Amino acid sequence: MSRTALRICPLCEATCGLTLTIEGTRVTHARGDRDDVFSQGFICPKGASFGAVDSDPDRLRTPLVRRDGELREATWEEAFDAVAAGIRPVVERHGPNSVGVVLGNPNVHTMAGALYPPVLLAGLGTRSVFTASTVDQMPKHVSSGLLFGDANAIPVPDLDRTDHLLLIGANPLESNGSLCTAPDFPGKLKALKARGGTLVVIDPRRTRTAKLADRHIAVRPGTDALLLAAMARVLLDEGLVGPTPHVQGIEELACELGEFTPEAVAEACDVEAGVIRTLARDLAAAPTAAVYGRIGSCTVPHGTLASWLVDVLNILTGNLDRPGGALFPQAATDKTPRPAGPGRGFALGRWHSRVSRHPEAKGELPLSALAEEIDTATEEGEPVRALIAVAANPVLSAPDGDRLDKALDSLDFMVSVDPYLNETSRHADVVLPPPPPSQSPHHDFAFNTLAVRNQVRYTRPAIPLEPGRMAETEILARLILAVTGMHGADPTAVDQMVIDQTLGKAVEEPHSPVHGSDPRELATRLTGDTGPERRLDMMLRLGPYGDGFGARPDGLSLAKLLALPHGIDLGPLQPRLPQPLKTRSGMVELLPGPIADDLPRLRAALAERPDGFVLVGRRHLRSNNSWMHNVPALTGGSNRCTLHIHPEDAERLGVEDGAAVRVKGAGGEVTAPAEVTDTVRRGVVSLPHGWGHDRPGTRLSHASTDPGVNVNQLLDGRLLDPLSGNAVLNGVPVDIAPGTAPQDPSLTEKLTALT
Repeated sequence: MSRTALRICPLCEATCGLTLTIEGTRVTHARGDRDDVFSQGFICPKGASFGAVDSDPDRLRTPLVRRDGELREATWEEAFDAVAAGIRPVVERHGPNSVGVVLGNPNVHTMAGALYPPVLLAGLGTRSVFTASTVDQMPKHVSSGLLFGDANAIPVPDLDRTDHLLLIGANPLESNGSLCTAPDFPGKLKALKARGGTLVVIDPRRTRTAKLADRHIAVRPGTDALLLAAMARVLLDEGLVGPTPHVQGIEELACELGEFTPEAVAEACDVEAGVIRTLARDLAAAPTAAVYGRIGSCTVPHGTLASWLVDVLNILTGNLDRPGGALFPQAATDKTPRPAGPGRGFALGRWHSRVSRHPEAKGELPLSALAEEIDTATEEGEPVRALIAVAANPVLSAPDGDRLDKALDSLDFMVSVDPYLNETSRHADVVLPPPPPSQSPHHDFAFNTLAVRNQVRYTRPAIPLEPGRMAETEILARLILAVTGMHGADPTAVDQMVIDQTLGKAVEEPHSPVHGSDPRELATRLTGDTGPERRLDMMLRLGPYGDGFGARPDGLSLAKLLALPHGIDLGPLQPRLPQPLKTRSGMVELLPGPIADDLPRLRAALAERPDGFVLVGRRHLRSNNSWMHNVPALTGGSNRCTLHIHPEDAERLGVEDGAAVRVKGAGGEVTAPAEVTDTVRRGVVSLPHGWGHDRPGTRLSHASTDPGVNVNQLLDGRLLDPLSGNAVLNGVPVDIAPGTAPQDPSLTEKLTALT
């Protein structure tokens, strides 16, 4: 007999509500939840394949522990005993920084991944922290930190009300949106056009999103910041600057951008000066407008400057913090809003990586530096000798996976929290597998801070935890205890510690609704069946819409959320400035020092002209990085690992559609089948990210049948955006040849020039 259950989809950033059909303990069907307050029934192929993802037979069911060189099934007790015995001696002998922690993208898609890694990092005290952010979005965090004083204060486009939307380096018809949580992003773009609005897409590829646009600008890869700087220059020169309350530094900005005229950048960008002027004028003339940049503009040599300039354009046109423009979401689990006023600001480079001296950003070191932090000895500090990888596969997601592959083999100890034995977890001494998503609760802590409409939803597990499984929240709680010298303690102590600390601080804050209360008494009033639910209840009640533990009777609590399983609509985004600002001035600081110091590097780029091929990545609607390729329903068809190449380039090289093509970069070479298409501009080739499932020792039976190639192997890890430490993945020079053509000896010089 079948039944239905609600579940928020964890497979991309859109966070759509699902209605699952369940027979026994198996999800047999998934459809969009028509009553979901946010997604209103929308579903994409990933969500429709929820059951297949959930029941993948290659998912690990029990822990694995390495014995006599082989990973073998073990009990949970044996696994955590091994973790404690492997990590603690390294910490005690070599210090906390000798233990590295790698956090992968799936962490932000689970409750456990949001609640427990901060406790893990605080307990270990390590500075050797690496995450997927530095191969993705760190430039946006850094630019937001410098502009607004808070690296997590990221304004998002008000898609439902804007009149003019300019997308740069974004393809939401494939990605479903990123750093902009918006179910049915395609529908929102079509609605924009239907109400008479304008969609402009700037992208070197004619993506599905670009095909929908009113105007598509095929910019030269890697020149996004130059184009945006010239647009800002036009606004300043032509008196098109709108109201700019709470902003300082406009005159200084005008001075610093003086050289970036449309005429000066046109040749470098391969966009005519007149087109650049029109883009700026149209943006300023629109009743409301928003500029939105994403991974294509982040993963380039000037990623932080491009991210900064996206918001500069929103600010100069008067569209920051304005309905129809770009606004700051207010999530239900945000901290109690503090009164507006100066804050501590945002600092970069508080410490540096040991080998290449990369500055930290947002408490993280570049993922590109992980291999050298393991395999390179220096006189300063200990190398990383042990590694904890939580939902991370850096062998595929970081540059030069071959080097990292070897480095992982040299570790004293490694533990991986992962449902699969993949290219990275195969190196672990202990693998701790979380249960499938149907057996886990779900609330989007991170994505609700980026949502295009304020709302809150929570779903309990759709299926009871299978015997022999352990909840992901308990896995991470026990991991924290094992690596911090408290192995064997009750895992509920981790949640209670966080509750005690949070309430203890809340009662001391004058602006808190529980100021002056007894934190122990407040803790007794929390509801929920588990420690994570009690923590969620606490965050909701202390948050901006919360009941304040009775101070605001109509406010939110876990009980109220459970009573409304399709979610609670909290309304459209609202202007919030100056409250979100945490800069030292209490203002939007339009020209922060680190940005001004990096502008000479952008000026030097005015003279750069690539004379060969450059590489860009691409996304597919049925993929999410490296963790979807083992599901047959999500592979095949157009979701293939092919090299996109323009017909004229293919003809010149003698490459036919489907023929093998060799691609060489500073980190190595790969061979992929050509897909001849005019969706890429001449001189540009494209490979998708997340492939390369051909390494021995994995258990990815479907992915290994069509492994594709690892595009990141073309990179050697040296190319980084200096402000954020983000890897440069787009606009990278490569050599293309059929057969066995020799590598261009000038390639290294080309790559070095980019830095």
